[in-house]
Amino acid sequence: MRTDKYLADVTGLSRKEAGEALRRGRVTVNGQVVLRPEEKLDERTALVLLDGVPLSYRRFTYILLNKPLGYVSSTDDPGGPTVLELLPENLRKGLFPCGRLDKNTAGLLLLTDDGPLTHRLLAPKSHVQKEYRVTLERPVTEEDVRELEQGVDIGGYRTKPCTLKMQSPTEGTITLTEGKYHQIKRMFQNRCNRVIALERISFGGLRLDGRLAPGEFRFLTKEEEALLGAEN
Repeated sequence: MRTDKYLADVTGLSRKEAGEALRRGRVTVNGQVVLRPEEKLDERTALVLLDGVPLSYRRFTYILLNKPLGYVSSTDDPGGPTVLELLPENLRKGLFPCGRLDKNTAGLLLLTDDGPLTHRLLAPKSHVQKEYRVTLERPVTEEDVRELEQGVDIGGYRTKPCTLKMQSPTEGTITLTEGKYHQIKRMFQNRCNRVIALERISFGGLRLDGRLAPGEFRFLTKEEEALLGAEN
């Protein structure tokens, strides 16, 4: 890999800025000052320092975002602010949401540039679990729970079995292994009820970090990456 590309990938600098940093002698590779942007290095093994600070190359980026209400889960949308606008500009390049949360749904959203992992996590055959905290307009009965867990009709499609645990008559958690359009809202509509609030708290084993306020984010830990089967 070219050294200027390595710097740009790791630091968020533009290729032009990375080249300028090299020409000014700010970069060492394996203890040697590198001045030429086109100089090649092995990103897997090279020890690279910028201004004396070690850099670590990561093939992919994985960000856990606590999505607030009012943001669209896309990279570009004229209808409203997107979740990428919650990140600093130097982090946005190449990132996209892994799946989507509706504009009026909050909670855990994974942002990444790892296409193969995203495809695997979202493939219907993967049966990735997604858990949501849900608040309803009216009390949920035991019959509602039984029917919803067995599967209900949402406009010509019968939902797969799920798990619904009620903590109060109108609040609970629901765990799905699929993700049809507005699925949870349509499921409760089938039972003559209405979802007032919806928040995703788990996705593929990841848990929403309670330390993150709405709109805040952090990078995944190595343990969380391994949980998803990420290769970095």
